Amino acid sequence: FRETAEGHREGGAERGAATMKLLTHNLLECHIKGVTNKYPFKVEASQVETCECDFNPDFLRRMYPKLDWKAFRETAEGLVPDTQLPESVSEDMLKSDEGFLRSFHHVLLEVEVEEGALICPETGRRFPISKGIPNLLLNEDEC
Repeated sequence: FRETAEGHREGGAERGAATMKLLTHNLLECHIKGVTNKYPFKVEASQVETCECDFNPDFLRRMYPKLDWKAFRETAEGLVPDTQLPESVSEDMLKSDEGFLRSFHHVLLEVEVEEGALICPETGRRFPISKGIPNLLLNEDEC
């Protein structure tokens, strides 16, 4: 199931895995020709949903080194105001702090931007997010 921002639960069988999660956001950058400040995109969300998925601490431990934690945390705080993610993460937290791991899991994998935009940090160019899919296609003059 999924829970909308309004708290409604809906069946999730029709959903694919291609939704705009914060994991996805953290790996994307702007590819407009000549842009040097490509990352991170600012997220402007008009619809955010929550979709539960299985808790896998080992996956979180493997993904953490691949993330830009500062960008991830700032984006999370903008989308999920009650997020309690620390400024820095210790090895002990990754190994054994289940409360931290569950918060990390929730924000990384269960929070989904269904509608909104990704905004290039340098140009302000807006890339729409529709039905959970970010459209990063460039116009001809941007290639």
